[in-house]
Amino acid sequence: MLNGMKILLVGGDARYLEVIERLVRNGAQLYLAGFSEIDIKQTEVSKIDDMLECVETMDAIVLPVAGIDQDGKVEAPYSDKEVKITESLIKKTPNHCVIYTGTASSLLKNMVEAADRKLVTLFSRDDLAIYNSIPTAEGALKLAIENTKETVHGANVLVLGFGRVGMTVARLFSKVGANVTVAVRKKSAHARSFEFGIKSIEVDDLASHTKEADIFINTIPGMVLTKENIVKMKPSALIIDLASKPGGTDFEFAKKQGILTLHALGLPGKTAPKTAGKIIATILVDELSS
Repeated sequence: MLNGMKILLVGGDARYLEVIERLVRNGAQLYLAGFSEIDIKQTEVSKIDDMLECVETMDAIVLPVAGIDQDGKVEAPYSDKEVKITESLIKKTPNHCVIYTGTASSLLKNMVEAADRKLVTLFSRDDLAIYNSIPTAEGALKLAIENTKETVHGANVLVLGFGRVGMTVARLFSKVGANVTVAVRKKSAHARSFEFGIKSIEVDDLASHTKEADIFINTIPGMVLTKENIVKMKPSALIIDLASKPGGTDFEFAKKQGILTLHALGLPGKTAPKTAGKIIATILVDELSS
């Protein structure tokens, strides 16, 4: 239980409606910024317009999955006004205040360091990333079904990366009948894909395999689907890039080649927000209680 802990929750998509409910259920006193267009009825929740009015008494600040951008802006789809985090705001928090975010930009890291506060990036936890990979993979499958003219069953699917998200994506597409190949670098990843019964290739050998694939799903946060690879793709190929910005695809060149490319960010919040919200809330409560 959070025993009346004062938490400032700043922005967030549909997932954070579930987070709000779970935090209140666990005994938190919530202050919401960036939720002006949402009707909140719980007495333990207060909506605020100016974060400076309450930040000096907060035990924690919770930011959305994406944290802040390089201008300090926070994703706030339920607000009619811009929501922004500044270094001066963080410096006004009590010394014990902890900043929680999904991922952290260099700007956020610098702000928190300058304020001498603790920063917790939730998505650095393996358990959260693995749980979150499930709605991510389901969202990728949904996009593949909606954006191809043939069944996923029998399609040649090339998954780039075999980490926490890549494993789940490869397993799901394989289970629905796709011919899945994973592109990896580590010897351990080759061994794990072999154990899964999934074919693997070297990322560096990608160009010699692109002409065979119908669907490309990238999970690697670095440029891997380059011009050299894209130029060899089928005109009907589909690229689904799951990597965080800027992604791992030369999007501009793919567009010139007529290749349909989807930079599918935040899939859990779009395809299964309630489940994804429960996942974030469970991990967040664990962190706040520790």
